[in-house]
Amino acid sequence: MLSLKKEIRSFICAFRGVFYAFKNETHIKIHTFVALIVCILGFLLKITANEWLVCLFCIAMVFSAEMINTAIEKIMDLISPEHNFRVGIIKDIAAGAVLVCVIFAVAIGMIIFIPKILALF
Repeated sequence: MLSLKKEIRSFICAFRGVFYAFKNETHIKIHTFVALIVCILGFLLKITANEWLVCLFCIAMVFSAEMINTAIEKIMDLISPEHNFRVGIIKDIAAGAVLVCVIFAVAIGMIIFIPKILALF
């Protein structure tokens, strides 16, 4: 059985990872800025509860993918500090996973927000 102390320590480590990423990773800062814009637009355009769920899921998906990408990059840099073609491919694939998440999040955002913006005119 897991002790409460060990569980609390696990949460502290997880939050430390989140704070590290938000403090040190440029792309996380960009995603945060875009997420804030999405939330502001969501309030201004009065999106539905289901649209909020989809937007929040997309935001979480992009942040999670970016943090996993960052972890993969850090591991690869530790394993092979010098330039290595295979390590580069691994990093590119991880970055590509983030790109796929972002592309789908943007598409979903367009589906939700464009009709609401057009309705204003």
